[in-house]
Amino acid sequence: MTTGKHYLRTALFVVTFVLFCSAVAKAGNGITLYTPYTNISVPPGESIDYSIDVKNSGGQRKTVGILLSGMPDGWDYTLKAGGYTVHEVAVMPGEKKTIKLTINVPLKVDKGNYKIKVIGKNYDVLPLEIDVSEQGTFKTEFTADQINMEGHSKSNFNFSTKLKNHTGEKQVYSLIANPPRGWNVAFKPNGRQATAVEIQPGKTTNISVEVKPSSQAVSGTYKIPVRATNKYSDASLNLEVVIKGSYNIELTTPTGLLSTSITSGNEKQVALLVMNTGSGDLNTVTFNTSKPKEWEVKVEPDTIPLIKAGASKKVYATIKVADKAIPGDYITKITARTPEVSSTAAIRVLVKTPLLWGWLGIFIILGTLWAIYYLFKKYGRR
Repeated sequence: MTTGKHYLRTALFVVTFVLFCSAVAKAGNGITLYTPYTNISVPPGESIDYSIDVKNSGGQRKTVGILLSGMPDGWDYTLKAGGYTVHEVAVMPGEKKTIKLTINVPLKVDKGNYKIKVIGKNYDVLPLEIDVSEQGTFKTEFTADQINMEGHSKSNFNFSTKLKNHTGEKQVYSLIANPPRGWNVAFKPNGRQATAVEIQPGKTTNISVEVKPSSQAVSGTYKIPVRATNKYSDASLNLEVVIKGSYNIELTTPTGLLSTSITSGNEKQVALLVMNTGSGDLNTVTFNTSKPKEWEVKVEPDTIPLIKAGASKKVYATIKVADKAIPGDYITKITARTPEVSSTAAIRVLVKTPLLWGWLGIFIILGTLWAIYYLFKKYGRR
């Protein structure tokens, strides 16, 4: 029994030794692949640089072909040594050669663990694990605090927007706008006007978008599409401007003539035309006047509730000259006003002498001439 156990123990030892030697020989025939970091966690879009040593512990020079297995679709890599792309290395006995492996994780990748093998063909296998820490995407986000603004056509509209780079790499975006014809749009990343902006991965940049309408813009709602784009990603934002219309008013007369004549102490009615020359409606048009001392100026009606864009309304100004006004030219100013705009018409008034005083002057002149004639006739012969 003892002898049988001894033979069995010996046989097991021999088999184990043979298998061990075979395994050692198969493990590399003296070639070993080594890198210190075999399990690395990175975000999408990252590039991983490995330094891999090819060691020859055998007694002969070995030429080792290097290849990778298990690379996911869309991933790429490079193998370099001495500044060149390599596919195999020759290693002398007792020495090692170092190759540089770069694996590029794409931006668009699923979160998870990926297993890759570096193979020394016919010799050794080096397993690597890459843990992608988050879901990858090419997404870029373009947002605004407020996408709708309202004003008239002479206003400048400033939109505060944010552009976020959700990718794993630095991105340079072109900034593009497609406004209506005659409108101007300016982008100001971080307060400085530009047509492109560079954003680091995962970061956000504030961009002011300044919109200036055309001077001919009429009342209505206008869309202003803006985009941030590059070859990897694209994000758009639709801004909206509501034009209430430009406000403009003109006060004149139906004939355009801004002059009249009035006899001292009398009054005269002058027709005035209030024109809405803007693109927005004018509400609550009121009047005030500037006149010489002791004159009276009254506008009827004194308020116009509404004048539509492009329309006009007629009013009448009654000008009464002071009784003791000296003949000559005077200026009376009438202003039409709304909360937004105003217009002033300066009316030249020629004050004339009353007819009674004119005849009286004639009689005085004639009386004076008769008196001279009488005196000359009576005393002229002496």
